[in-house]
Amino acid sequence: MLDAKNMVDATQHLPSDHPVVPQEKIGILLANLGTPDGYDYWSMRRYLNEFLSDRRVIDYSPWVWQPLLQSIILTKRPFTSGAAYKSIWNEEADESPLMTITKQQAAKITTAMHDRFGDNVVVDFCMRYGNPSTKSKVRALVEQGCRKILFFPLYPQYAGATTATANDEFFRALIDEKWVPEVRTVPSYFARASYIDALAQSVERAYAALETKPDILVCSYHGVPKRYLLEGDPYHCQCQKTTRLLKERLGWENTDIKTTFQSRFGPEEWLKPYTVEEVARLAEDGKKNIAVCAPAFSADCIETLEEINEEIKESFEEAGGEHFTYIPCLNDDDAHIAALSEAIEESLNGWAT
Repeated sequence: MLDAKNMVDATQHLPSDHPVVPQEKIGILLANLGTPDGYDYWSMRRYLNEFLSDRRVIDYSPWVWQPLLQSIILTKRPFTSGAAYKSIWNEEADESPLMTITKQQAAKITTAMHDRFGDNVVVDFCMRYGNPSTKSKVRALVEQGCRKILFFPLYPQYAGATTATANDEFFRALIDEKWVPEVRTVPSYFARASYIDALAQSVERAYAALETKPDILVCSYHGVPKRYLLEGDPYHCQCQKTTRLLKERLGWENTDIKTTFQSRFGPEEWLKPYTVEEVARLAEDGKKNIAVCAPAFSADCIETLEEINEEIKESFEEAGGEHFTYIPCLNDDDAHIAALSEAIEESLNGWAT
């Protein structure tokens, strides 16, 4: 519940013609990367334009980048990206898997927060790109009376191209509010013991279901340009630490697990080794049975369901690999929800009891 000592019912002193003042609440706004509204050309183009125009994602000069983006990339890429989304689309709900899973996560976290704090805590979710937009959800929370908002980018490891841009959009949304609420952001949770344990449990369950233990577990993280690391972005180091902590929690040797990076885009060097190349090298070196997990993604999405489980799998098999196991993201697994809820509760300290 909210701290009753800090709750004051001011409505009894308002004049009769005063606008309605809702009961004060705390808002918890979960944020994920985003999703197109559909896999048709124009839905994909709108989504990709917003995503690839973000200076946190592509930091080239707009004078150089925008003509290339608008005239070439957004002419062709919506077709290929649309086909990839179509292959994984949740046709029943007419939405991407990321949208479906984020809704499920928000529903479970809502239950956990209501059990812990009561009905004066409101949980919702937004997307950095696409819908529902961050701005629309901030507006909705304020209209419901949220005088305090906790913003939670659902990225275990911090990166400028993920966590920072989500925070940027959140703070931009506050510019249009007449009465800006108190705000906090949840920090990255790459080393949180409950998160590492949830990861380990997912690996243990997957391995227990296999007839033969994989030769190696590849932890594939979304890549960023190597230049970002050299400019001070901590993402690479946090990914390496997540893998190390997972290895220690599983009680494995260094040879049992490996960190790689996927989703390279553009001509410059990105963080290495590249997953698509590394799985082929492993197959050529005699590791014919591998498993792949994606610890940087809180929910399965195009980069896991299509890129890992189709493109990267194909690279492994073409190089002579025989058994490829993709271990799904933590999604709405109860241990994952407990870890996320734990991080939320810590960040609510002093706001809710």
